[in-house]
Amino acid sequence: MSTLPPEPPAGSPVIRTIAMPADTNPAGDIFGGWLMAHMDLAAGNVATRRAKGRAATVAVEAMSFLSPVLVGDEVSFYGTVIATGRTSLRIRIEAWRRAREEETMIKVTEAIFTFVAIGSDRRPRPID
Repeated sequence: MSTLPPEPPAGSPVIRTIAMPADTNPAGDIFGGWLMAHMDLAAGNVATRRAKGRAATVAVEAMSFLSPVLVGDEVSFYGTVIATGRTSLRIRIEAWRRAREEETMIKVTEAIFTFVAIGSDRRPRPID
């Protein structure tokens, strides 16, 4: 019985970017904080669209780094709303990398971000 490698989620990524030399640590690997920042941007995009307005990050569940991201890799961030509360959203973000000269994508990490919809008074507001 053969096991196929996992594939990224269906649909288009929320954002896609290229890892650059300025984003590395002294060993030449991309900083985990760079990945997390892009994941938060992707989750914020999903949250803003779903909440139809401003939303703020209030929590991030644990991340495990499964594979390093190298300079030149294309990194795609996929987002899915997994729960909606009265004022909050839980969004799963998965990061996948692809070496520039290859087609195979490898999952790098995932996390669940919790956002709260924010009104003009900067206080939580109900999500329609």
